[in-house]
Amino acid sequence: MRILGIESSSLVASVALVTDDILTAEYTVDFKKTHSQTLLPMLDEIMNMLGLEMDTVDAIAVAGGPGSFTGLRIGAATAKGLGLALDKPLIHVPTVDAMAWNLWGAAGLVCPIMDAKRRQVYTGLYRMENGIQVIKKQCAMDAGELAAELNGLGLPVIFLGDGVPVYRELFEELLTVPFRFAPAQMNRQRGACVAALGMLVMTETAGGYDGAYVVSSDEFTPDYLRKPQAEREREARISPEGAAARLAGDR
Repeated sequence: MRILGIESSSLVASVALVTDDILTAEYTVDFKKTHSQTLLPMLDEIMNMLGLEMDTVDAIAVAGGPGSFTGLRIGAATAKGLGLALDKPLIHVPTVDAMAWNLWGAAGLVCPIMDAKRRQVYTGLYRMENGIQVIKKQCAMDAGELAAELNGLGLPVIFLGDGVPVYRELFEELLTVPFRFAPAQMNRQRGACVAALGMLVMTETAGGYDGAYVVSSDEFTPDYLRKPQAEREREARISPEGAAARLAGDR
């Protein structure tokens, strides 16, 4: 079975092909180019390098959010277009779950953090000693509140993600539990992790994990977890409920 993985939820653009239990190819770029410029050329490159046709893929796994609104839309449009053209199912893989999969086998808590601006992070908590156990589902929250929650759990924690360089000093100041930061080769989003989690779902070997799921190309929609700033600011101007949902920095 071949699963194509697409990851575009952050600055990282990554595509990968997993064939059964083998990572056949992966192309990852973490640079300031739009995903509309990178994803399809990267995909074309790995398929040409392997001498494979796209119709040999059994399903397309895509990071379904949270993350950059623009990045998620481009990734979703790419996956949906391929799925419709090839008549292949899509696999919606939560972005933060796929990030945690980078640290399969790690002891303690795994805590991916994506910078969501204004001291907010997209995050979740996982145990990864044997597969993936979701302790806290992916969510958006204040970085200081996350530190307090981790202190309350009292377990060692490993951080990864683009939120690390932004909030590292804050965690170093607030955390009372042992903590570490993942090294460069496993601290960002990867198409390989998206594809690998998709493979677990397609082969029904995910154990108790039910975060990722199969969906048709027509039905796939990203999970943004929160509304864009412009929409929050508009709602704040027209209703008390909208004003209550404002984040620091909203106008």
